Amino acid sequence: MHRRSFLAGSAATLAMPAIVRAQSARVIRFIPESDIVIFDPVVTPSAQTREHAYLIYDTLFGLDDQYRPQLQMLEGYTVENEGKLWRLTLRDGLKFHDGERVLARDCVASIKRWGVRDTFGQALMAATDEIVAANDKTIEVRLKRPFPLLPDALGKTMAYMCPIMPERIAKTDPFQAITDPTGSGPYKYVANERVPGSRVVYQRFADYVPRKDGVPQTTAGPKITHFDRVEWSIIQEPGTAALALQRAEVDWLQTPNPDLLPALRANKNIVVKIISPTGLVAYMRFNQLLPPFDNPAMRRALLGAVTQSDYMIGINGADKTLWRDGVGYFLPGSPLANDAGMAALTGPRDLAKVKADLAAAGYKGEKIAMMVATDVSYLRIMGDITADLSKKIGLNVEYQAIDWTTVVQRRSKMDPIDQGGWNLFCINDNGVNQLNPASHLWLRGNGKAAAPGWPTSPALESLRDRWLQAADLEAQKKIAVEMQLQAFQDVPYIPLGQSIAPTAHRSDIVGVLNGQPTFWNVRRST
Repeated sequence: MHRRSFLAGSAATLAMPAIVRAQSARVIRFIPESDIVIFDPVVTPSAQTREHAYLIYDTLFGLDDQYRPQLQMLEGYTVENEGKLWRLTLRDGLKFHDGERVLARDCVASIKRWGVRDTFGQALMAATDEIVAANDKTIEVRLKRPFPLLPDALGKTMAYMCPIMPERIAKTDPFQAITDPTGSGPYKYVANERVPGSRVVYQRFADYVPRKDGVPQTTAGPKITHFDRVEWSIIQEPGTAALALQRAEVDWLQTPNPDLLPALRANKNIVVKIISPTGLVAYMRFNQLLPPFDNPAMRRALLGAVTQSDYMIGINGADKTLWRDGVGYFLPGSPLANDAGMAALTGPRDLAKVKADLAAAGYKGEKIAMMVATDVSYLRIMGDITADLSKKIGLNVEYQAIDWTTVVQRRSKMDPIDQGGWNLFCINDNGVNQLNPASHLWLRGNGKAAAPGWPTSPALESLRDRWLQAADLEAQKKIAVEMQLQAFQDVPYIPLGQSIAPTAHRSDIVGVLNGQPTFWNVRRST
């Protein structure tokens, strides 16, 4: 069993970075899980990129706490022609950070760019004849067939959200990261104060116009800003980060290490709570373009080696309120979660049989390049557990200890191993992404158009298409059972369990919304 190597008791002896508490109540200081590597939410599913994006971009729809789409940048919409014509009308007063009005043509370009990369967007684009600007305020979506999930797609909250940016920027190749951060959201990115690996700064956009109606929930409702500045302090060492929060040198720590939660909970000036009950689902992802994991028998063999509780205890400790095992290919507790094929993960573990199955699949000791972001504690832990397990089953794993920045950059490379490619990595996905096949990025089987790993599964793709056109929830559930059974055959990834991590902030910070960290509605009570 692998456990965290750092201890709460030693945290106070570590050198603190130079953090100076802002004197103004108009500044909030936040410690994210890690630094931002790519600033374009269309080209990466990185959580830090998404949280950055919600500061500087707005969306046409938002989602409430029940994951229902609500109007955001839109004043309203109509649906005509038996569900095949949608007219979306923008609210008045919307502006970009450069002072220009937000126009329908900006939204059209933004939707088209996003629709190339996002799995939900790809489904929408496949059902679409054209998207046009009927006038400055009206977006027309003309469909080949009805697509009632259009608001859900445009309002999705997690990986590859649909950011509204100026047309001139949205015309950038969707596989090339943008360099102009002009957005439409409540904060502006302050590029000249950026210190890679240390600091990210945002400034309130004075001309942002919030909705006048609705309830602030998740990404829906009025986005009212109470801080002039949002400052991210990048502190990777967990004890140092927790100490900064305890000393009131920062206001909010996104994900405290589980070992340090008792001390934080005992501090009357700190609130520890769960804002994302769907948590994070950990997974082992394979590069299916390169041997040996281009062979599905290799991937299926590894299913018998994984014990999800080993990974979850390693990351979260023994407290089962912080994690779940028995996790399949859909979010635990969600309508589509099912037990089909789960014996592959929950049955008796027999490592000798796994080793024999790998040999039968043709494995002959080839080196396997495993990327491990050692500067992110839970990713290092997953890498350590996988490396230890690999030794027991005879895999020749090369443990490549690198930083998170390098993982994000390299995981998109389809090159051979000797040219910077990779075979394997372990990481987390937001649980809400796995509610259904429309948003489930890692369950796609569309080859090189899929997320890094690039699995090809015509069967999974066909089932996904059927799900999108299913008449009701009961039909969707039946298809989800088929999809999970197929996933256990194809193994696009191996689920490693679900973490339900709390966040922690100073008690004078109020209005923190559910979902990922957002910085509207949040204010200081004193």
